[in-house]
Amino acid sequence: MQTNKTTNLSKGALWTGRVISTILVLFLIFDGVTKVMQESQIIQGLAKAGYPPNVAVPLGLTVLFCTLLYAIPRTSILGAVLLTGWLGGAVDSMVRMASPAPLFLFPIIFGILVWLGLYLRDDRLREFLPLRKN
Repeated sequence: MQTNKTTNLSKGALWTGRVISTILVLFLIFDGVTKVMQESQIIQGLAKAGYPPNVAVPLGLTVLFCTLLYAIPRTSILGAVLLTGWLGGAVDSMVRMASPAPLFLFPIIFGILVWLGLYLRDDRLREFLPLRKN
């Protein structure tokens, strides 16, 4: 098993990234499981967005798969990319439904947190996208 190097990272940043990522993973697992279980609130929300009820299970399995990739250190960057696409679709659906600003900003903030959590806990990403000090 490959482990992430944390030589250039403070313990505080590492643990902050882990906490952010853990909270996101737990929320996304909850989201995926409720879709797979076809909870009534999920089916009603999909109907309001114009989606048929039979898409709940495939959507739930998709978000669970992307979340699994994000949670595994070796595939976390791929998982973050896929979750970004997933959350972009959520923004699109909410804008199309004319949701108020606080609601459609939620997946945008969530996407930022996906990358922030990963950036704080993964040296590979910080090496690929370094922050410049001027």
